[in-house]
Amino acid sequence: MLIYLVEWLQTQMGDLPGGGLFRFITFRAGVAVILSLIISMLFGGRIIRFLQRLQVGESIRDLGLKGQKEKEGTPTMGGIIIIMAILVPCLLMARLDNVYILVMIIATTWMAIIGFIDDYIKVFRKKKKGLHGRFKIMGQVGLGLIIGLTMLFSEQVRVRMSTQEAQQAGLKATDQVGEMMYVVSEGAVVEKADYKTNLTNVPFLKGNRLDYAWLIPDSDGEVDRFWVAFLFVPLVIFIVTAVSNAANLTDGIDGLAIGVSGIITLALGILAYVSGNAIAANYLNILHLPDAGELVIFAGCLAGACLGFLWYNAFPAQVFMGDTGSLTLGGVIASLAVLLRKELLLPLLCGIFLMESLSVIIQVSYFKYTKRKYGAGRRVFRMSPLHHHYQKLGMAEPKIVARFWIVGILLAVVTLITLKIR
Repeated sequence: MLIYLVEWLQTQMGDLPGGGLFRFITFRAGVAVILSLIISMLFGGRIIRFLQRLQVGESIRDLGLKGQKEKEGTPTMGGIIIIMAILVPCLLMARLDNVYILVMIIATTWMAIIGFIDDYIKVFRKKKKGLHGRFKIMGQVGLGLIIGLTMLFSEQVRVRMSTQEAQQAGLKATDQVGEMMYVVSEGAVVEKADYKTNLTNVPFLKGNRLDYAWLIPDSDGEVDRFWVAFLFVPLVIFIVTAVSNAANLTDGIDGLAIGVSGIITLALGILAYVSGNAIAANYLNILHLPDAGELVIFAGCLAGACLGFLWYNAFPAQVFMGDTGSLTLGGVIASLAVLLRKELLLPLLCGIFLMESLSVIIQVSYFKYTKRKYGAGRRVFRMSPLHHHYQKLGMAEPKIVARFWIVGILLAVVTLITLKIR
């Protein structure tokens, strides 16, 4: 909103001192981070005290873990702090007519409502299972549908490339959105245009890109957008559901999920910047996504919210995020990656989330298999998710969290490096 106010004031009063700074995405992203931190730290303590007065305390199931019972009564539903720290700076600093920003605001609000209802049922209705699983899935499927259909059919979601690149990608004049433009690149004038395309970035392949339409055989050389949607939309739904639930599973010890989410967000913020910058995208040979640079501001809001919440959630935690926070974090991370056309990098970038989820799947599957075969279930891990396995081995919570963060940083760096691997 502030950028519109500054632009209006400049039209009425001429140049304002410092007003030109708002044209720069990096400046607005930096201010968004600061605002997000201030909101988290300024209102976080008040929200925690309010939750304590409401007696919104976490009910701890005895799993035989060291220090577990001491957490009984710690306020939960602290994800409200995260939501507030994301949305308020985003509404102030981002362009609200940008389709990418609108989708991310919808994704944040959508997942926050699902998580809040789940926490409300657990805390106030005293039902430990919370919102029924099928309703959670329905909500995640709904968000996946919104994102997938927006990616396919919105005219504002496009890729900018030269006519030569477009021909190599098999794009036609009917795929072009808007007018042709001419830019100087390496001393030569290059024709460029915006195209509606199903291309996405993927490492290790020549050209660093994959077209979902290529996965659909068609003898006429024409691919019906319906069939692309039939492939792409379920993939987006799976990604949103998987990452959202994986973040929820990771939120088991103080500071783990929020710290890992912050690391992932920083990497996505870098990817948003280079994807929205013509020079950087050309140098890295990744898809140039006009208008996607605004997602740097959203990533800044999310990173600031993670750091601000970590102030209260670091060991020993003063508040837990609950499903209000964990489901939202996973949902917005997945949404951000899909909008940036980096969804195929998620298994690497979100490696911690993936390991936590796989540990549960492996544990449950092996237990059921051995119970059928031997009459008694056996375990691969001492406990799942994976962080509880290390707790059972006697490792202190802060040490587990620090080591998971280190692995998360390593995975984020490797993810960024893959942009140059063909």
